[in-house]
Amino acid sequence: MKRKIAVVTSSRADYSHLYWPLRELVQHPAVELKLIALGAHLSPEFGSTAQEIEKDGFRIDARIECLLSSDTDVGMAKTIGVAALGLADCLGQMRPDLLLVTADRYEMLAPAAVATALRIPLAHIEGGEISEGVIDDAVRNALTKLSHVHFTSTERARARVIAMGEEAWRVHRAGAPSLDHLCRSPLLGREEVEARLGIHLEPPTAVIAYHPTTIARDPTREADALFTALESVEAQLLFCYPNADAGSRALIERTGSFIRKLGRGHVFVNLDPILYWSLLRCVDLLLGNSSSGIMEAASFALPAVNIGIRQRGRERGRNVLDADASVASILDRVRTATSDSFRRSLQGMENLYGDGRAAERIVEVLASVPLGEELLIKRAQP
Repeated sequence: MKRKIAVVTSSRADYSHLYWPLRELVQHPAVELKLIALGAHLSPEFGSTAQEIEKDGFRIDARIECLLSSDTDVGMAKTIGVAALGLADCLGQMRPDLLLVTADRYEMLAPAAVATALRIPLAHIEGGEISEGVIDDAVRNALTKLSHVHFTSTERARARVIAMGEEAWRVHRAGAPSLDHLCRSPLLGREEVEARLGIHLEPPTAVIAYHPTTIARDPTREADALFTALESVEAQLLFCYPNADAGSRALIERTGSFIRKLGRGHVFVNLDPILYWSLLRCVDLLLGNSSSGIMEAASFALPAVNIGIRQRGRERGRNVLDADASVASILDRVRTATSDSFRRSLQGMENLYGDGRAAERIVEVLASVPLGEELLIKRAQP
């Protein structure tokens, strides 16, 4: 019999990491894939990205409406509860042999908690990493301890998961599956990117990927420095929508006001993974606090100015320049990042997050790992 593997995706961000594992799972002869979409995927405000999943040829087996129309931490907390209610019925009926989740989004606490109550083994991608400036860090560690199989991006992350008490045989260094796009997906050329976006990528062009810092009581407190600094950045500015976190609406409104005042710049609600990675290959700078500046930009040797505390503690390559959340620090790092000497220094750099073959490693384990009590019972390590 085929083993039934369910995968949960909640946003464009985690779907971009799950695309190639999903592709491998749906083609595996010993696997029956069940795909569950929830959260921002079902929200028109964030682009109704469930449609993109279906355009890619995947069947969505369950849709869980749970994202509150809110911009507060209370809304985030209630979203977890609503998601758990919907997933209890969904997973209770589906009863997969394994449930796969990725990364560190707060709403992933819901499928992890429900799977624990239903005795469904949990597999987790990208545990063992650090991002001290967001609640994602605590979520990621919680998912690790609730999970039975682990796929880490780096060797240091694998060692950290084992140090948390997980048995070594359960922990596999696979690499970051988002990098599989860069090796396996046909990226777009500059002219095609320009046609899709409806703009001309005249250099210098900077992509701004900035999200709320959810560990702070005011999750947008570092944004003042960013927007003030951007007034002095002489480049075409392309803004990506923030994640659906507390403070995201304030950032969206701030971005719109900034572009109107400055008289230049563009904002994009939803860039599909291929378009986003293709865009990064064409631009001169990534600016903000997104993990993509650390995990994916390195594959293009793209300079990334990482602002504030959101990604503090995460492993990074030499393309990343860290800036304090101050105007002077941001502008100083931008000057360095856009210098010819710095660009030359990045030539030939390798990405420590993997080689673009993560999906096949992940699915090989998912399709063969022992099931039942042997997987569910975790033994404490000395």
